[in-house]
Amino acid sequence: MTDVRTSKPGRPRLHPAWIVAAVAFLALVGAAGFRAAPGVLMVPLQQEFGWSTTVLSGAVSINLVLFGLTAPFAAALMERFGIRRVTAMALVLIGLGSALTVFVTESWQILFTWGLLIGLGTGSMALVFAATIANTWFAARRGLVIGVLTAGSAAGQLVFLPFIAALAQDPGWRGASLLVAAGALAVVPLVLLWLRNSPADVGARPYGAPEPDEAMEPDEGEPDEAADASSLGERTTRPVTVTADSTKVAAPEATAPNAAVRALRVLASAARVRTFWALVAGFAICGATTNGLIGTHFIPSAHDHGMPETTAAGLLAVVGIFDIVGTIASGWLTDRFNPKVLLAVYYQFRGLGLLVLPLLLGSTVEPSMILFVVVYGLDWVATVPPTAAICRQVFGKDGSVVFGWVFAAHQLGAAAAAILAGYVRDATGHYTVAWVGAAALCTVAAVISASIRKGATQREPQPVEA
Repeated sequence: MTDVRTSKPGRPRLHPAWIVAAVAFLALVGAAGFRAAPGVLMVPLQQEFGWSTTVLSGAVSINLVLFGLTAPFAAALMERFGIRRVTAMALVLIGLGSALTVFVTESWQILFTWGLLIGLGTGSMALVFAATIANTWFAARRGLVIGVLTAGSAAGQLVFLPFIAALAQDPGWRGASLLVAAGALAVVPLVLLWLRNSPADVGARPYGAPEPDEAMEPDEGEPDEAADASSLGERTTRPVTVTADSTKVAAPEATAPNAAVRALRVLASAARVRTFWALVAGFAICGATTNGLIGTHFIPSAHDHGMPETTAAGLLAVVGIFDIVGTIASGWLTDRFNPKVLLAVYYQFRGLGLLVLPLLLGSTVEPSMILFVVVYGLDWVATVPPTAAICRQVFGKDGSVVFGWVFAAHQLGAAAAAILAGYVRDATGHYTVAWVGAAALCTVAAVISASIRKGATQREPQPVEA
C-alpha cells in the first residue's frame, strides 16, 4: 500500500491558510480597539471640553463613513498591492490616529483623529478583509472562516472595552486612547512576518481545493468548478495555471488596473443586479442598529438612566463575548442553510430586542438586561457570513469587492444612525425614539432579505475583467 505522506512529500501537516487566518484574526482584534472607544470616551470628553453629543457623534459618523467608503477600494488595493502591505498600513493609521487624540483641544481635531485617520485605517481593515482572506485562501469552509474572522472584531471589543472603561476613569481618557494605539501597532510585526498575500506565495493551493492530480480536466467550453474555486485564491494580477503533468506554471504578470477603477467598475456591474440593492439596504440597517446606535450610544444612554459607565461597558463586553459565539455559529449555518433565510431571522430578532430595550435600561442590571445583551450579542454581526456568501455566489471572483461596497452601505447606515441618535438625545433628552425607530428598520431589513429571489445563487453579472 502506498503511503500517502510519501506520495506527497511536500504537503505540510498544517495548511498555511490556517496560519494566515490566525494572523488575520489577531489583526482584526488589534484594529477593533477603537470600536469600544467612542461610547466609553464620549462622556469624559463632554465633561472636559463641553462638546455636545452631536459634535462627538459627528466625529464617529465621519469615521463610519470613511470606514465604509474605504472598504471596496481597500479590497481592490489588496488585490493589486497585496493583503500584507494594505493591512500593515491600516493598523499604523489606526495607531497614529488614536495616539494623536491625546493632544486634541478643539472639536475639529477630534474630527481629524477619530474621523479621518482612524476612519481610513479601520476602513482598510473592514470586514471586507475577512471576506478577502476567506476567498483567497479557502476553497472550503469559507463561511466558517468568515464567521471566525468577523468574530475577531468582537474579540477586540471584548479585550479592550473593560480596560478602556477603567482607564477612562483613572487615569483618564488619554490613557485609554494610548491603549487603543498600542493594541493596533502591536499586531503590525505579526502581519509583516506571517501574513501572506496568496497561496501561490508559499507554493500552496487554497485550503480545500483539489490537488491537480485529483481534479478531472473539464471539457472545452465547460466551466471548471474546482478551477473557479481555486481562482479565488490567486491574486488577479498574477494567475497560476496547472499543466497536464501537474506542474504549476506562473503566468506572465498582467497589467493590473488602478484599484479605484476596478472598484468602480465592479460597482457599476453589481448595480445592475437587484440582489445587490437588497443586500445594500439590509446591511445599511445592520450598520445603523449595531455600530451606529448600540456601539456609539448604548453607554451614554445607560448613563442617562443612572448606570455607571463601567457597568454599561461590561454589558457591551458581554455582547462581544456572545458575538464571537453567534458569528462563528452563523458561519457554520451559512455553509448549510439558505443565507437569505438566515438574514431575515437575524434582522427580525434584532428588531425585537431594540423594541424592548427602553423598558430594560435602569440604574442596576436586571436579569432581563442580561438576556437582552446575550441575544443581541449572538445577533450582532451574525449577518456577515450569509451576506458575504450571497456576494460570492452571485458575483463570483468579484465577490470580495462587491462585499466591500455592501459593507460601505453598512457604515453609511451606521454613520447616519450615530449622528441622528445624537441629535435625538440633544433634542428630546433621551434615546427612546432612536431605539423604536431602529426596531422598525430591522423589520424592513427582514422583509427585504426574505425577498431576495431564489435564483440569487446563480452568477447573474459577468465578472469585471482584471
